Amino acid sequence: MTSPSIQRVAIVATGVIGASWAAHFLAHGLDVVATDPAPDAEARLRASVARHWPTLERLGLAPGASMDRLRFHAELDTALQGVDFVQENGPERRDFKADLFQRMDALLPPEVILASSSSGLSTTDIQSACRHPGRVVLGHPFNPPHLIPLVEVIGGERTSARTIERAMQFYASVGKRPIHGRKEIQGHIANRLQAALWREAFHLVEQGVATVEDIDTAIAFGPGLRWGVFGPFMNLHFSGGAGGIAHVLDHLGGPIEAWWQDLGTPAITAELKARVVQGVADALEGQSLATLEARRDELLIGLIQARAAADPRP
Repeated sequence: MTSPSIQRVAIVATGVIGASWAAHFLAHGLDVVATDPAPDAEARLRASVARHWPTLERLGLAPGASMDRLRFHAELDTALQGVDFVQENGPERRDFKADLFQRMDALLPPEVILASSSSGLSTTDIQSACRHPGRVVLGHPFNPPHLIPLVEVIGGERTSARTIERAMQFYASVGKRPIHGRKEIQGHIANRLQAALWREAFHLVEQGVATVEDIDTAIAFGPGLRWGVFGPFMNLHFSGGAGGIAHVLDHLGGPIEAWWQDLGTPAITAELKARVVQGVADALEGQSLATLEARRDELLIGLIQARAAADPRP
């Protein structure tokens, strides 16, 4: 059930992330108004939403959910009229976002939350030119937002506690699993965790320890399966049996530290880049990206439905 105070959401910039957000909000019974200055933006947006819709139907639509509740305006000021929440998805440039948020801030009543999907910029930078910076927050999704539940909610130096609370409540009300990042840090939370894994994956390829395909298999059919159920700390807890995580750290803390110290620090040289690109091509074996995306989505739907059946908590 969506937040009663938020019924009309603006999607600002309608690329891959923006279109996925639009489909998600529509599937949860909201009115969505989108804006993007690109000349073919509306056609691409509607095509993307239509492509996502069968998947969302399988996951279950909210009462009143309809693609007909999508509106599009090329002009920002027209699109923002009467909206209750803004989800911005523009280019990852500090100057661009600071200017865009200043413009949106000037157009909207101060109680309307302005959220950015930025994957790398700080909320403090984004809100820097706003007259009402307290309503600006990061709402960073994971691709594709219409399937992946995680949203990182992170405030800036001048974001109000009330904005954080309202954003967390809103995202939860539309089926997301929001987490609150207490401090601003480059790359936020989940991307930093991904980056740590990528760093060692590239190192292992560089050192000739394993192929690209073997590394993907090691994660997808090993710890990745456990991570899809519980996170790294809880999985460590299970590893300790009756003694839990305390037992694991008592007995494996030293070896874990030794592994940390032995991790690589690769640079993405031209040679390493070429090796990884060729490794991915070899693993694809001629399969198209569309085929792989369809398989990914099918597996994600199954996992999401299985999780919901086993753990019905919102």
